[in-house]
Amino acid sequence: MTHSYQHLQRLDAAHHIHPFNDNAELAKKGTRILVKGEGCYVWDAEGNKLLDAFAGLWCVNVGYGRKSMADVAARQMEQLAYYNTFFQCSTEPAIHLSAKLAEISPADLNHVFYSNSGSEGNDTVLRMVRHFWAVQGHPAKNVVIGRHNGYHGSTMAGASLGGMKGMHAQGGLPIPDIHHIDPPFFFADGGEMSEDEYGLAAARRLEEKILALGPERVAAFIGEPIMGAIGVYIPPRTYWPEVERICRKYDVLLVADEVICGYGRTGEWFGSQYFGFTPDIMTTAKGLTSGYIPMGAVLFNERVASVLRHQGGELAHGYTYSGHPVCAAVALENIRILQDEKIVETCRTDTGPYLAERWRELGEHPLVGEARIAGMVGALELVPDKGVRRFFEERGKVGALCRNIALKNGLILRATYDSMLLSPPLVISRDEIDELFEKAWKSLNETAREIA
Repeated sequence: MTHSYQHLQRLDAAHHIHPFNDNAELAKKGTRILVKGEGCYVWDAEGNKLLDAFAGLWCVNVGYGRKSMADVAARQMEQLAYYNTFFQCSTEPAIHLSAKLAEISPADLNHVFYSNSGSEGNDTVLRMVRHFWAVQGHPAKNVVIGRHNGYHGSTMAGASLGGMKGMHAQGGLPIPDIHHIDPPFFFADGGEMSEDEYGLAAARRLEEKILALGPERVAAFIGEPIMGAIGVYIPPRTYWPEVERICRKYDVLLVADEVICGYGRTGEWFGSQYFGFTPDIMTTAKGLTSGYIPMGAVLFNERVASVLRHQGGELAHGYTYSGHPVCAAVALENIRILQDEKIVETCRTDTGPYLAERWRELGEHPLVGEARIAGMVGALELVPDKGVRRFFEERGKVGALCRNIALKNGLILRATYDSMLLSPPLVISRDEIDELFEKAWKSLNETAREIA
């Protein structure tokens, strides 16, 4: 087994370029190879059992090892493995999934365009937003505003819409007419304001930017309801309703990137419902299929869809696998599981509140400056001085250490800088939450001893 594992590592190092990795360093170290998943656990090729408190990459909402998902995929592959949706054609799974998404989505977000990922979904958003205004005689209304440190994927458009400086340094980004404002991160820059006051102040950065650029030029604002990749920034409750008010005032389309928050992550079906705002466009992926198969879906409200359907002629945009029948069948089964097992409701009323209780207990650890959580997504902010809103001088070193210690203790958490990020499968039980707590507390203790 050891020889086989090392052989796989050598093959991986020789031929596989990994995303978001220093590939030269990884080749020397050797990648971790996962071979099995069941419920909230995964096993690596060396036989280590790990509690996956990150649900793969924010996505395995219904947990690993769902046989019915594999069965549905196999049946659809046998019946109709593939057909496109280009040439005035469709497939039954794509049709039924579109209707189901219209049923579960908020307000009048009743129209769906399919992609293969959230990144491609946000590429679609940029093109459709600009097309929406252009065909109505406003081609100059093409500026999209995002947020510094926001994440909307790693394609040219997705990475441009996002505000990650490290990504913008590679590949000539951002592309033109995309601007950014500061994000809402109360722990870092809330100062003496209350959270509610800060939420309003942070939202009004959008209004300042719209006025600086000119409302006649600003097409849309895009944001994650909760900013995930940068460290799970959970905005105050006042933030999103104020953002919506500003967008309506200046006729700016409001785009919610729900790739992480969608399909139950916050204890509501969508993050916009959790925060009480209504987007015009919603990008979804990840939890749409619980990561079992690649798929994204962009939802448009009646206003936007009406223009896309009835003005401008042919829609010159699409992907070979838009509405792929196997992906759509798996997505339908995933949503059935979420609904029939009342997973979202359980997360909202039972396991989510219990997880929040235990997560806040972790916030009492001397190494933790803030424990923030919403539903089944959260972060522990590791700090040098408890009680002081200040970061480590060399940001990221302690977080990486804590992540590695947690792995040795059988727990998968993600580290962004010195934030330990949480996003377990939505099916996590109270007993598994207790296990998560114990392993996290132990890992925090060991981390504190290492840096003492």
